Amino acid sequence: MANIIPFKGLRYNTEKIKDLGLVTTPPYDIISPDEQEMFYNMHPNNVIRLEYGKEYQDDNTENNRYTRAAEYLNNWIKEGILIYESQPAIYLYEEIFTLKDGTTKSFKGFITLVKLEEFSKGVILPHEETLSKAKTDRFNLMSTTYSNFSQIYSLYIDIERKLSKIIDNISSTPPCISFKSWDGIIQNLWIVTNHETIAKIQKYFENKQLFIADGHHRYETALNFRNKMREENPNYREEDLFNYVMMMLVDMDDPGLVVFPTHRLVKNLDHFDENKLVNELTENFDIEKFHSEQNAENMALEIEKTLSENSHQKTFALYTGKNYYYIFTLKNANIMDSMLPDKSLAYRNLDVSILHTLVLDKLLGIDMENMANQKNLTYTRDSKEAIEWVKNGNFQCSFLLNATKVHEIKDVSLANEKMPQKSTYFYPKLITGLVMNKFK
Repeated sequence: MANIIPFKGLRYNTEKIKDLGLVTTPPYDIISPDEQEMFYNMHPNNVIRLEYGKEYQDDNTENNRYTRAAEYLNNWIKEGILIYESQPAIYLYEEIFTLKDGTTKSFKGFITLVKLEEFSKGVILPHEETLSKAKTDRFNLMSTTYSNFSQIYSLYIDIERKLSKIIDNISSTPPCISFKSWDGIIQNLWIVTNHETIAKIQKYFENKQLFIADGHHRYETALNFRNKMREENPNYREEDLFNYVMMMLVDMDDPGLVVFPTHRLVKNLDHFDENKLVNELTENFDIEKFHSEQNAENMALEIEKTLSENSHQKTFALYTGKNYYYIFTLKNANIMDSMLPDKSLAYRNLDVSILHTLVLDKLLGIDMENMANQKNLTYTRDSKEAIEWVKNGNFQCSFLLNATKVHEIKDVSLANEKMPQKSTYFYPKLITGLVMNKFK
């Protein structure tokens, strides 16, 4: 099903840029304004200037963040800061990272070009809703640079572990590139140019479906841009590179895959009433109150531990800024059948679906449109922030939940449905600027 091809990746010239940790960044959509400034100051050739440039008051149609990105890109290629691979390659990419409990993990996957397909074809499947504002931003950037600066993160199923054997064989040799990124994560890259190996990888993906883990906005933007290019070039060829997008492909059963929960914080609700909310929760949930004199960090750890121990149930936490919190657990999952009769069982069983349907929408009036516009809802993957931001009065309450499981992503995707926004947070994020794809 999936059609993948090698490509001449655009990479930083390691003869000129000795430490790639100084020029790479996380994906644009998790970079704060302070972090953007930090990356700007880290190195004059940092990829932030391409992927997520600054905006200025005097910007206009001729001079703006997108036109500047294209100018930087072209200049860096002319100056030899960025160079193309000498021959088409598929890249094996590994991240080695340590979780806050001290556990060290790693995962590996292939960076390659994947032929763009409409979701309706069932070859590449999404799992989350997207926002139009983000797609417009990415479309504008693609329109000036004709490039993918970061990979879309997708998963595949390899029950027979045929691809895993190829990965093990490639990674038995030292990586071509290895460095620590700004956050201390080890980044390894193997450049695969052997024709026989590439042909085997291509062959194995011919019967694979791909499940988008991270990068829905970028994928939909690439589809829209492909359609624009086809309209402008009616005699286009299927092998034209605008028909493809750069992806990182990872085995869904890779033991190094980590998904964090994304917690919900509520603000600016008229007449928010804690007692009323707790009382209404008892209709569908068993609820228990826990007193805690701990600081935000330790309270968050307490809650995380309780939620983790009850991950086999549909269990959530509610914090309202006091020296206590609530743990509430769904009494009967069948209630979701009547609340969402048109949705699949996979969708109805999601923790985020239960929280959004039975609590945020039904009890607090925060519907899907409200969520999309983030009118009364903000998200964080940091449980400490979910406590701290309520404690300091910026939010009225927070809801903490367990992470979505990888198999749930697959099940919802196969049901041709999309989860609510911010349902998953894959960690660590793929680095931006390690390998880039310029298709014009």
